[in-house]
Amino acid sequence: MPSLTDGSIRQALKRVEHSRKEETLTDGEGRGTGRLVLSIRTTATRVMAQWMAQQWRDGRRTKRKIGDYPSVPLAEAREIFKRDFADSIQKGRNIKITSDTRPGTVADLFAAYVASLKSAGKPSWRDTEQCLDKIADILGRNRPARAIEAEEIVEAIRPIYDRDARSMADHVRSYIRSAYSWGLKSEHDYRSTSPRRFQLVGNPASGIPTEPKVTGTRWLDETEFLQLYRWLESPDVPVHPAYPRAVQLLMLTGQRVEEIARFHIDQWDAAERIIDWSKTKNLQPHAIPVPLLAAELIESIVPNKFGWFFPSAKDPSEPVSHGTLYSFVWRQRDRGVIPYATNRDLRRTWKTLAGKAGVPKDIRDRIQNHALQDVSSKSYDRWNYMREKRAAMKKWDDFVRSLLRRDQGRKAA
Repeated sequence: MPSLTDGSIRQALKRVEHSRKEETLTDGEGRGTGRLVLSIRTTATRVMAQWMAQQWRDGRRTKRKIGDYPSVPLAEAREIFKRDFADSIQKGRNIKITSDTRPGTVADLFAAYVASLKSAGKPSWRDTEQCLDKIADILGRNRPARAIEAEEIVEAIRPIYDRDARSMADHVRSYIRSAYSWGLKSEHDYRSTSPRRFQLVGNPASGIPTEPKVTGTRWLDETEFLQLYRWLESPDVPVHPAYPRAVQLLMLTGQRVEEIARFHIDQWDAAERIIDWSKTKNLQPHAIPVPLLAAELIESIVPNKFGWFFPSAKDPSEPVSHGTLYSFVWRQRDRGVIPYATNRDLRRTWKTLAGKAGVPKDIRDRIQNHALQDVSSKSYDRWNYMREKRAAMKKWDDFVRSLLRRDQGRKAA
């Protein structure tokens, strides 16, 4: 059988258009193993032509679509057939499970990794996507991921470090390392939906040292807690209303800033005064009864039409980002109107002052959804501790109210 030409294809299209009978054109020899074919048929409105890889295996014919003609021209169809199917056919492999043999690019790897985070419900996928998209431009998004070397990653991160954004530099390193680690594991993972094989031989970011971790110790004493809480009640400068309320809720509940920032109406049970997160940082279901002060604060807020209690000032369809809340606290802190504190310091403050209020540590751990590593907690204990959490939050509410009353009395005197 002679090889196809563009002229013979056009003639066949005209024949099928007039006869309304399906035709199959073959490109060269290959019966007994496999070959490239063009299947032409009519629909109610037009003539369709589809490129197929065709294989004879165990006495049966199998086809796999390559693309539509003329979107995929003859030369490109031949290239794809040779690249992705010819070798598999010669080796007797089933073309139904043959995939694109080109090694995935940097952009392919990063996009597939972000998609895996998104499908797993990890709230970090947005920040990861934004960061890796910028890094892909620096490394070369169309370069094979396997071609990237450690030195290139170092040179991409160094300018971030040099502008004194050390935490950001470490985050970028972590994102790249995690993407490559995922790529190595997903290479032969049947659960992976990535259309590419990356043919990675190692993780180029694995040897890049991390930024030394500084264990925080800062927490606010009672006076500082009151100073911050009172300022949030009545800021001395114009601020987006969602920001101080979100920080107040952080102070009253001790939760992670990401979880409070993304607080949605669907997570609030007003009758029971419970916030219920289906997915959290440690992927464990988490629900807490809030103290009455927090419930009153929540009930004073009208969620926007998208259901967010704390919407973004720039895009109300999205919640405020945890980074924006960090920046909000930093700006006020730098002005000297509130005590020096980060959002994590506020979580540590709740842990410490709630202990002073008489809440046992194991219940404080459960309220803050800290991972419990003992076998009993991880594998056997399925009690939700809601009764104990509610009693703990009552103690905490009484403690905070006593601080507020004491402060009010001091001001009156």
